[in-house]
Amino acid sequence: MGLSMTTYLVLTAIGDDRPGLVESLSQVITENSGNWLESSMSQLAGKFAGILRVSVSDEDAELLIKRLNELSDRLKLVIERVDRHESIEIPSTVKLNLVGNDRPGIIREISHELTKMAVNVAKLTTECVPAPMAGDTLFKAEAQLQVPQGLNLDRLQRELEQLADDLIVEIQLN
Repeated sequence: MGLSMTTYLVLTAIGDDRPGLVESLSQVITENSGNWLESSMSQLAGKFAGILRVSVSDEDAELLIKRLNELSDRLKLVIERVDRHESIEIPSTVKLNLVGNDRPGIIREISHELTKMAVNVAKLTTECVPAPMAGDTLFKAEAQLQVPQGLNLDRLQRELEQLADDLIVEIQLN
């Protein structure tokens, strides 16, 4: 039969949140010889949203894509093929935790500062929560950052803290 090559797919999915969405996705993937590798999924404002990476043999890829697209009555899916030959060396990964009073523009300011220092955002989670003891709203962010070699982490922290006096920035090297 020869050596089978593997296709990698990255799927983004969004739909009305209801029981069984993850099951129907996983069922289609399994029934069509796919392997669920990694994912991140959330429920926001009554919507289910997720991103996942799947592997499938080259000969089964088209059928899997066709079957996944048949879920369009329940989920809006975008399916991208990922070049299996791309292997990017990640210089170093750091974890960023940030807390401050909520106001418009925090993410724009942070992402602008990160871009200036050639830092890539690999993963970002944010939330707004009531501040303890006060009537204010706190903005919290947690991110996985890919930092270029030679970038001083103390400098990264200083630059981010300068965006707002009340911003507490914690950076940990993974």
